[in-house]
Amino acid sequence: MTSTREELTGEIQQRMIRFIAEAVLYNHAVSAKVGLGASDSQFMTLLQTYGPLTPRQLAERTGLTSGTVTGVIDRLESHGFVTRRPDPGDRRKVVVTPSFEAIREKLVPLYADQGERMHGVLASRSVEELRTISAFLADSIAEAGS
Repeated sequence: MTSTREELTGEIQQRMIRFIAEAVLYNHAVSAKVGLGASDSQFMTLLQTYGPLTPRQLAERTGLTSGTVTGVIDRLESHGFVTRRPDPGDRRKVVVTPSFEAIREKLVPLYADQGERMHGVLASRSVEELRTISAFLADSIAEAGS
């Protein structure tokens, strides 16, 4: 059993690193099952989280070149996961919009087992523990974005 604050902090950091690695690998496997690349699933996550984004915004958020972003958007569009639409604020631009129907139909079933496992883990926690976990994750996300 971990006894000191420093030991516990180190243990949490190591477990977070492993959790992130496992999630990334799972996402890569799901992407491969539907014929997409590793970056493609990350774009889907960004679009589901933030809503429609321009190709430039996707490039800024991912650090990828405009050419790479265009290739990812092309692949996602060819699989029906996104559409390009005129930007209502500037018709010279386009926004990339997720297709939630295609996501529900093609991707959600592939994440069902993972979702059930996570539900089981969370079901074993008290409401107070869930509040602590939620606050920790919110703080971690806020720090990652700064």
